[in-house]
Amino acid sequence: MTSDILQLTCDLIARSSLTPDDAGCQPLIAQRLQAAGFAIEHLRFGEVDNLWASHGSGDGPVLVLLGHTDVVPPGPREAWRSDPFLPEIRDGLLYGRGAADMKGSVAAFVIALERFVAAHPHHRGSVALLLTSDEEGDAIDGVRKVADVLRQRGQRIDWCVTGEPSSKQALGDLLRVGRRGSLSATLSVRGVQGHVAYPEKARNPIHAAAPALAELTARRWDQGFESFPPTSLQISNIHAGTGANNVIPGELQVLFNLRYNPHWTAETLESECEAMLRRHALDYALHWHRSGEPFHTPEGPLRAAARAVLTQFAGKAPEESTGGGTSDARFIAPLGAHCIEIGPINASIHKVDEHIRVADLEALPGLYLALLETLLA
Repeated sequence: MTSDILQLTCDLIARSSLTPDDAGCQPLIAQRLQAAGFAIEHLRFGEVDNLWASHGSGDGPVLVLLGHTDVVPPGPREAWRSDPFLPEIRDGLLYGRGAADMKGSVAAFVIALERFVAAHPHHRGSVALLLTSDEEGDAIDGVRKVADVLRQRGQRIDWCVTGEPSSKQALGDLLRVGRRGSLSATLSVRGVQGHVAYPEKARNPIHAAAPALAELTARRWDQGFESFPPTSLQISNIHAGTGANNVIPGELQVLFNLRYNPHWTAETLESECEAMLRRHALDYALHWHRSGEPFHTPEGPLRAAARAVLTQFAGKAPEESTGGGTSDARFIAPLGAHCIEIGPINASIHKVDEHIRVADLEALPGLYLALLETLLA
C-alpha cells in the first residue's frame, strides 16, 4: 500500500507546475487542510498563486511553514530516464521534477500539520502554511508580495521553517540558520566604436574597464561574520563587440553578483562599487537588483528545538550553516521572524533525474511533526 506522504508527493510531482504556474497544487493542498480545520486564504498576484492556511488562536507564538509549489524547467525530456512529471520509484529513490525541491517537503508539511492539529486541536499559539508558485522565478509576486500584505495587517510571525533541501549526505545533517544577501548588477561601460587599426580614433570600453574589474574581483570584502563566509563577488557574464575581430566595440556589458553577510547592506555595497568605478573615470551606467538582505537566526527556542529534533533523526548534532543561495525566508525575516531551513538532501536539485530517497520522504512528516510538537504542543 502506498503511504500518504508518497501518494501526495507523487500527486504534486504529476502537476507540471513550471514557474509561475501552480498547476493545481495549492487547491489540492488547501482542500486537505480545510478539511483538517485550517482557515484558507488564496492570494493571487499577477500570474502567481499564493496560499496562506492557518490554525490556532492569536495568543502565543506564531510558527509558519514556508514552501513553494513551482519547479524549474526539466530540460530535454530525452535526457531523463523517465518522464520528469510522471513520478517513478527506482532502487529506493523517487524520481521527478520537484521531488527534492521541494514538493517532498511541501507534502511532508501538509501531513505533519494534519497530524499535529488532530493530536493537539487546542495547541498554543498558531501555525500556518505559506506556499507560493514564484520561488524559482522572479520572486516578485510570491512571498515578497505576501510579506507586504502580512506587514500591512500587522500579522506577527515568531518562527519560520522553510523546507528547502538543505541536507548534504543524510536527512537532518545540516540546519540552515541564515542566508547571505544577494545583490546583482548590470554594468554598461560606454566607449567609441572604431577600427582596430586606428585605436586613436576610438575608445575601447574593454580596456577602460579591465583595471576596475580586476580591482572588483581581487578585493577581499570582509573576513566573514559569525557562521557566515566572507562576502564574495563573481562576474557571471561579459559581452562586447560585433563578432568581428577588426572592430573596437562601442560598449561593454558586465553582469556580476555579490553574496554578502551582515557586515553589509545592499546600499553600502552599491556605494562602495560605484565609488570604485568613479575612481577609474569610466563612462558607465549601473543597474542594481536587490534580491534580498542577509538574515541570521540567533540562539533561542527555534534553533534549540531544531537542533534537538535533528540530532534525534540524524543520530548526531547537525552542522549549523548559512551557506547556499537564497530562499524565500529572506522576505519573512524582515517581519521579525527567526528563520531556519530543514529539508531533504540537495544533491540532485535542478538536475536531470532529480530524486529523493523514499526512506527520507517517509521520515520527513515525523521530523516536522516533532518540531511542531516541541514548539507549540
